[in-house]
Amino acid sequence: MVTEDHIKHVALAIIGKIAPEADIENLDFADRLRNQIDFDSVDFMNFAVGLQEQLNVAIPEKDYPQLATLAGCMAYLKSKCSP
Repeated sequence: MVTEDHIKHVALAIIGKIAPEADIENLDFADRLRNQIDFDSVDFMNFAVGLQEQLNVAIPEKDYPQLATLAGCMAYLKSKCSP
């Protein structure tokens, strides 16, 4: 089973690779990622693809808005990764 801590670690690691200048330790989990870091649409797509690859889960493009915040991302992925 994938834990919330694992999802958080994976998401923050992916953000750190895409936006190395981001202060990932101080991200607000309720605020949109695009408001906090310099994420353009390609960066966001890379984030979604990275989550799919690292967590071995399919994320349909229609669900991408649920990944806009870290809190939403974690809730969505927890539901997708739970048995």
